[in-house]
Amino acid sequence: MNTMSRRCGQALVLALALVGAAPLMAQSQARMVGPEQIQSYWIMLNTKVDADVPNSGRNMDKPGCVAVSYLIGSDGVPQNVTVRKVVPQSDLDAVAKSVVSNFRYGPALHNGTHEPINTYFIVPFNLPADPAQKQSIVNACKLPGFDQA
Repeated sequence: MNTMSRRCGQALVLALALVGAAPLMAQSQARMVGPEQIQSYWIMLNTKVDADVPNSGRNMDKPGCVAVSYLIGSDGVPQNVTVRKVVPQSDLDAVAKSVVSNFRYGPALHNGTHEPINTYFIVPFNLPADPAQKQSIVNACKLPGFDQA
């Protein structure tokens, strides 16, 4: 009888561990959506976003961009906010991360289940007036592997 109780206890512990890991597994398996398609799943609610900007740093006045990946959770709050690319290298990564961390989303009309998605956002800095130059800088921060269709 003692062996059977032990097995039941082990099965219960395993079941609880799997239930606790389910949200983490769901996040890592969330659909990857490019920036152009976010609005099909989530609508940004912010009209302005605060950022933590340092007083000084490396290449802070140069034209550039920072690509930040994140998961929009089922509550519309960014999670796992990660700086993925900084062009050119600068100290603007923390600024970009603070911007994205402050985003808030509401589900799009056909996202009634509040499906979490993995996506990214490109934060531009000090862009030139010329549209071709702007696009060239932003293109340098595009991340591969996100559904662009």
